[in-house]
Amino acid sequence: MIKTKIVATIGPACNRPEILSAMVDAGLDVVRLNFSHGTLADHTVALEQTRRVARQRGATIAVIGDLCGPRFRVGQIAGGQCELIQGQHVAIRRDPVEGTPQHLSTNHPVLVDDVVVGDRILIDDGMVCLRAVDKRTDELICQVEVGGTVASQKGINLPDTRVSSPSLSPKDVKDLEWAVAHGLDYIALSFVRSPEDIYELRRHLKEREGHMGVIAKIERPEAVEQIDEIIEHSDAVMVARGDLGVEMDPARVPLIQKDIVLRCQRHSVPVIIATQMLQTMVGSPLPTRAEVNDVANAILDGADAVMLSAETSVGRYPVEAVAMMNRIAAETEDFLARSGPQLERHPPTASLHVTSAVVHGAQLLASELGARLVGVWTESGFTARLLSKRRLRQPIAGLSSDERVCRRMCLFYGVTPIQANRPDDDNAMLVELDHLFVERRLAWQNDLIVVVAGTRLHKPGATNALLIHLVGMTPLPR
Repeated sequence: MIKTKIVATIGPACNRPEILSAMVDAGLDVVRLNFSHGTLADHTVALEQTRRVARQRGATIAVIGDLCGPRFRVGQIAGGQCELIQGQHVAIRRDPVEGTPQHLSTNHPVLVDDVVVGDRILIDDGMVCLRAVDKRTDELICQVEVGGTVASQKGINLPDTRVSSPSLSPKDVKDLEWAVAHGLDYIALSFVRSPEDIYELRRHLKEREGHMGVIAKIERPEAVEQIDEIIEHSDAVMVARGDLGVEMDPARVPLIQKDIVLRCQRHSVPVIIATQMLQTMVGSPLPTRAEVNDVANAILDGADAVMLSAETSVGRYPVEAVAMMNRIAAETEDFLARSGPQLERHPPTASLHVTSAVVHGAQLLASELGARLVGVWTESGFTARLLSKRRLRQPIAGLSSDERVCRRMCLFYGVTPIQANRPDDDNAMLVELDHLFVERRLAWQNDLIVVVAGTRLHKPGATNALLIHLVGMTPLPR
């Protein structure tokens, strides 16, 4: 069982029970529903199948809903696409018009207001590059610097522009309402620009009584500039390297990725590395050596999760892609286990409170005593998250009576979620742990385990106790 979590995007290639089952067996932990593609009816089917397969396989699978955010796209083009020639001029119109090589439109007319003369307009992940040379009331005149084919609905990036569009579009709000109504576990916001975008999403969640975790997708230069505050107010972070590599110099992206992973480590916030990790496997049963290195290095840096996008949503080998992720993680984690403490990263302890101190103590005890396992009873998942970021050598069992909390723990590195009710009596609690751990083959008779718990039962934030226990050695109540 690997510690790194595997996230896979659901799409036409894998949205069938037999494929999803095989992906779960291959190591899938988290499913991503991409609201940029498909309808809510499609996502409903995908969610129902995911939940059904998880029950059938006895697995705990989290589900992320990925909002589009302020994504700019090319409008409809006559014939579906057109060719832009280097050096020519093309107008981007405010009003929706059928696109031609002479004029285009977008899904966000505000682009005409936000872009200033001299700004770049990148289309289709930067394959086509325009530069604004004149601005009029209802159109932007651009010169084609890098020509190519432009198709309807292709993405537009504005790396030089401060975009004024709200972080949540009307479509995002509709998708968010669906996510809340269907009990998704996480909601991811695309193109986060500042902490205010996270605050706005949380306000919408509070109004709708949504209790899912918030994932900030880092894709814009503004987000990188304010990364610490964004991390602090997010439940998880996704380094979305596709758009980030278009919005910024791609040569900077590897170092930005490493920096964000380290900062998430310090803040005890899970971090997902995403985009083109095994891109070759969209059409090939094997990845390139460079892709294997990419996944391994993300894990070496301290990523909690690695994500598959097109590889599983539209690729020919979705099961094989998950299995390959699993193999790479297994080899990399084995290397980390053999390499000693120099590769371990621990969050700072300057701001220790009771829970953090107990977690720190659990780490020391597990290491000094060579424990088989660390079990943590958690009402909200917070203590399990802190333990996860300690990068213990031992597996962590996160125990909660709340199914939603268990699913959210699917994103925590090294944590195996177990849904269970905690007995009030400590001896009965330890007997229950013995049963749960042996049944799941996480521990055996006479194994030493460390247990993290709280004496104030069923109260979040009340973790204050450490127990050292030998499996099967609990005295039964008289």
